[in-house]
Amino acid sequence: MDAGTIFSTKLTNGQMLAYRIVGINHDDLADGSGKAGLTFEATNDAMGRQRMNAELTNAGGWEKSELRGRLSSGDLWALLPSELQSKVKSVTKMTDNKGGGSAGTPSATTDKVFLLSAAEIYGDLQSDGSQYEYYKSKRVTTSNHYEASSSSEYHWTRSVDPNKSTSFYYVLDSGTLISYYGSANAFHLFPAFCF
Repeated sequence: MDAGTIFSTKLTNGQMLAYRIVGINHDDLADGSGKAGLTFEATNDAMGRQRMNAELTNAGGWEKSELRGRLSSGDLWALLPSELQSKVKSVTKMTDNKGGGSAGTPSATTDKVFLLSAAEIYGDLQSDGSQYEYYKSKRVTTSNHYEASSSSEYHWTRSVDPNKSTSFYYVLDSGTLISYYGSANAFHLFPAFCF
């Protein structure tokens, strides 16, 4: 991870998706057989700008979001080449899936392709998983956030802002975590997946 190795694959729309290792033996396999060996995160905007939900709401959180459905089995999943799809392992992700303007208890979803949570990036936040090794090695926190951004564009996390009924957190180009704009706005995706 420290070497910064970037892999790439050609999506079915012709765009090149670049990705890197962010975790080793980090994510729990959904079938209960142990840990996924490697977790990768995209480092470019090959999937373009996407909204989290058609409506301006975060009710149901990541679990009920339109974007999750599109990444799991919809049009965004279909962008991945078949040879990559065949290697992707389903994992269990913990997320506050309540939304609607109040905090909930994290609950599990089974995901093949997912977005990182705010806690998985910044580490010094509660719930929504533990910080990935890549970000830990860069000493990323909410106050030391420059290395949290991979792009000059804003990108989504899967974490709701529990104080708002319309917003998910996203990462600014500066690495700052914010939730000013609501879920119907289109930001870039840096999806993650496990082998």
